[in-house]
Amino acid sequence: MFDAPLETVPAPEAPVSEVVVTGARLPPSAGEGAFAITNLADPAWARSPRLDEQLARAPGVSLFRRTSSLAANPTTQGLSLRAIAPSGAGRALVTLDGVPQNDPFGGWVIWSGLPSETIQSLRIVRGAGAQAYGAGALTGVVALAGRDGGAPVLEAGVEAGGLGYRRAAVNAGSGGLLASVTAERSDGWTPVREGRGAADEPLALDTWSAALRYDTRLSSGPAMAARLAVYDENRRSGLVGADSRSRGAQASLTFAQAPAEGRNGWRLQAWTLVSDLQNRSVAVGAGRAFTTPANDQFETPAYGYGFNAALRGVRGALEWEIGADFRAAEGETHERFRYMSGQFTRLREAGGQTTTLGAYADASWTAGPWLVTGDLRLDHWRAFDARRREYDAQTGAATLAETPAGRSTTTPTGRVGLRRDLGPGFVRTAAYAGFRPPSLNELHRPFRVGNDVTEANAALKPERLYGVEAGAGLEGKQGSLTATLFLNRLEDPVANVTIGQGPATFPTAGFIPAGGVLRQRRNVGRIDAVGLELEGRASLGDRLALTGAVMATRAEVDGGADAPELTGKRPAQAPRLAASAGLEWRAGDRLGLFLAARHEGARYDDDLNTRRLAAATTLNLSARYDVNRSTRLEIDLRNAFDAEVATGRTGDGITSYDAPRSLRVGVVYVR
Repeated sequence: MFDAPLETVPAPEAPVSEVVVTGARLPPSAGEGAFAITNLADPAWARSPRLDEQLARAPGVSLFRRTSSLAANPTTQGLSLRAIAPSGAGRALVTLDGVPQNDPFGGWVIWSGLPSETIQSLRIVRGAGAQAYGAGALTGVVALAGRDGGAPVLEAGVEAGGLGYRRAAVNAGSGGLLASVTAERSDGWTPVREGRGAADEPLALDTWSAALRYDTRLSSGPAMAARLAVYDENRRSGLVGADSRSRGAQASLTFAQAPAEGRNGWRLQAWTLVSDLQNRSVAVGAGRAFTTPANDQFETPAYGYGFNAALRGVRGALEWEIGADFRAAEGETHERFRYMSGQFTRLREAGGQTTTLGAYADASWTAGPWLVTGDLRLDHWRAFDARRREYDAQTGAATLAETPAGRSTTTPTGRVGLRRDLGPGFVRTAAYAGFRPPSLNELHRPFRVGNDVTEANAALKPERLYGVEAGAGLEGKQGSLTATLFLNRLEDPVANVTIGQGPATFPTAGFIPAGGVLRQRRNVGRIDAVGLELEGRASLGDRLALTGAVMATRAEVDGGADAPELTGKRPAQAPRLAASAGLEWRAGDRLGLFLAARHEGARYDDDLNTRRLAAATTLNLSARYDVNRSTRLEIDLRNAFDAEVATGRTGDGITSYDAPRSLRVGVVYVR
């Protein structure tokens, strides 16, 4: 299983031609040494079967709400970096061997479809990512590398524990073929504690995923990788009658050859993603005594596909790469809403299509201790075939028919960076620009959480981020320490803006009950953020290792003329401080003990900064015991001090919480 302590990537010391590539992928470019990049590799204290929980060990990495994907609704599983402005759609791009993993309709990531057993390594690239990453890499990129099919392998693990948690995973492969199957279930916990009523029930998860991958090297030299994966997850959402189901599949085919002396490297890749989301929401009655159906999103078919190509060469101190990519997404939500007299009275269909076509050029020059790099991109984004239609369920008569005009924009972005090695340390600086087009979900799908309603907005513009940063570090055999200071400006950020409170009836949205709020997604001026990141690791003898990370970000909204009430506010769900620490102790040849702590400062659950969520600190304790060369036992005590971690707060003051303390026990067999 892949696990993850923090390690800041050093500048490349060897020519690209000396990098051994086992899969169908190009090695990291030499120029990445000038940017803020963290490798997550090797284990143990950060172990988790869910990748988003492992990523949360790095500073400033989080889902939209302060809970893991074990309990989060699919629509809040977007990943964000640096706490500049978290969102349900996510402002970071997640890729697996170059294939985007963000949902083609919503932009979120279904982490159940990415079990850690299938991942070989990952890199977190902070700052707007240009080059091959392209559109969507607004605050950065999480670049996953999948496990290659290679030497014969058989891995099997089972785990069970508190809150009705059960999990089983199997990896089996030989001759380049690798098959992976994972199943996971949690009976969950009831997120509401104070003021709980009959309307509240446990969050629960039942999911499985499977993947088949084939790697080979063609007789002509290039490597080929083909991958097919599927997932299916069912969730209860913490309120009686509220649940969701996410299903999806993806396929990719990649050919690649690493550059070598006298030979250019290249990559060709094609991929496709399909997904479907069902999501039922409810209104909460007085005293939380009952719920009433509010919305039934019974079908959201979405389809995405794309291709990319790159050519890379090395000429002495110069490395260069040129490439192009294309992404397309199409999706539509089908919903029942306006529940009256025991039945839904309205039907809604809303959706559209988007395409993004981009090209880039990248170059880096390495001479002695110096590294200079830069790249430029040009992307053309287009939104078209938009529609929103609403009907009377009984008569079929249209109550709303909108066909927003198509839009397009061409956006230049890029990065430049400079690094100098100083023996055991280094200094570096970088500047960048990036953009993120709005997702089909943001453009076209309204949604409801309890009594709060958020309207879509087909007129949303792409977001743009501009930033500069500087970093320095020390590296040695006994440990490392790095620091990065960044200054970012996010223009035209998409935010959920409050436009009214219940009880009241509004055009389009309809009736909002008491305690509820009506919001709409809007572009709101800009967000300015300044932050500091610290990462370190230390070996305290042969058996003790310490890892730590701290992120502090001060982000502030300037709502401009469109949302002046937000000026001076902090973005929703953006903490000013996050920190993590891990301690690993090899207590014996067979026994390992691990401690992992995480702290997040206070944040707000709303745009107006009225719903404050208190700071929280959690501690996880783990033990691993090797029974023999192929079998080990695992024990994990999660949230050991049973800390109260607030994840959400309603307009009438009801707070939801993350998981309480729980114990898990597992066994893993590796042959």
